[in-house]
Amino acid sequence: MSRLFDVRVRPLPEWLDWRRLLGPGAWVVDSGSGGGLEARADLERDAAADLAARLRNVGIGGYLLEVRIMPPLHRKDLRKAYTEEARRYRDGSVGFSRRGARVDEEGRWSLTPEAIALELGERAGGMRVIDACAGAGGNAIGFARAGCDVVAIELDPGRLAMARHNAKLYGVADRIDFVAGDARAILPDTKADLLFIDPPWGERYSKERVTIEELPPAGELLTGADHVPNRWLKLPPSFDPASLPGYDAEAVFGVGGGDERRVKFLLLRNR
Repeated sequence: MSRLFDVRVRPLPEWLDWRRLLGPGAWVVDSGSGGGLEARADLERDAAADLAARLRNVGIGGYLLEVRIMPPLHRKDLRKAYTEEARRYRDGSVGFSRRGARVDEEGRWSLTPEAIALELGERAGGMRVIDACAGAGGNAIGFARAGCDVVAIELDPGRLAMARHNAKLYGVADRIDFVAGDARAILPDTKADLLFIDPPWGERYSKERVTIEELPPAGELLTGADHVPNRWLKLPPSFDPASLPGYDAEAVFGVGGGDERRVKFLLLRNR
């Protein structure tokens, strides 16, 4: 019988689908000290190393995850797991699948994967949507493909041109009203059922904890959005929901073979 390792992971937010995050194993979950949940399981060597590599420097919900493995793994086991995790990272969810789509460097990091954007659109259920930080158009296109009418606002003319091009490529340009300008000024006079905010956060955000104040212009947009009944925000996995009272958090996982157990972002929705 192969050796088993005692693996413990904490702190896990109560709203997190921790089963999907942690993967196979006879996990036992209890309330952890200092808040959050602690999960424990006995795993074989490769599974323990895989989990350690996948959760290294990962923060969810305002806390950096801690992974404790006893007895400690050998360095060669961890090096092998890190290499495999890097390979999986390259096999993640696809941004735009259609040839000819245009994105810039920021879009390569921040674009909502096509399948996830479409799923969000389907959840919107045909509402009229304001996409306040449209970027290259990934979210706006997902909403439009699901039957929503969209107002896509973007401050950068070059990125708005990309969004127009990509919307035509997906055959939904007629469902999207492209608006150049600052959403903070445009939003108060624009009517909609749903405000969607995906502030630019790229790869530069803190992997341990991010607050709403650190994600401009999200906070300012919310202050002028009382006339929109539904408000959704796409925020980094490490975002602390406590910094945005009145909103419920949901962890959105990848859909590709390499990131199906990786939290891509948090979806915050007003109650």
